[in-house]
Amino acid sequence: MTFPDRKYPSVAGFTDDYFQRLRDAHASIDRKKLAAAAQLLEKAYAREATLYVCGNGGSAAIADSFVCDHAKLIQTDTSLVPKVVSLSANVPMVTAIANDISYADIFVYQLRTMARAGDVLLTVSASGDSENVVRAAKWARKNGVAVISFTGFAGGRTARLATVHLHVTGDNYGVIEDAHQSLMHILAQYIRQARMSESLIKKRKF
Repeated sequence: MTFPDRKYPSVAGFTDDYFQRLRDAHASIDRKKLAAAAQLLEKAYAREATLYVCGNGGSAAIADSFVCDHAKLIQTDTSLVPKVVSLSANVPMVTAIANDISYADIFVYQLRTMARAGDVLLTVSASGDSENVVRAAKWARKNGVAVISFTGFAGGRTARLATVHLHVTGDNYGVIEDAHQSLMHILAQYIRQARMSESLIKKRKF
């Protein structure tokens, strides 16, 4: 069964159950894999590699937010200058590729154009099985680009393709996407504070 599996008579009851599932989703995240993802990103930023992020729908919004939270936030008060590109953000490019070639190629086409060995691709997909995300991950692994995958549900094909797979236990798109958004913030804020002094951290708002 999935959530919700019944009609709720009040928004309060729905909220309580939603938040419980969100707590369960957060608790399910493998902390060792999260540490591996943080290390992979910090090293990529330190050597001035580019992070490419992609996703569809709500996951596209998370991909776009990565640019702000990682490119802007992390370099504030640190020596890092992250290069972050959302493959979901360039609407003229995305629609041209989708219209002229295939929607399944909207991310991999851009990767072939810009990415180089040593860069990193981060895929955001609740199912982990969106064809355009899978094609991007396959190309990345074949071309020296490490892959971090955020997934939910059963993990899909990107779970098997990822260098680091961050899986969220959940069967509701909203819950999974909320947890993925949290991962985005956690990684950005952790990397930032790791490059700051204790005294400066106390003066700043995160």
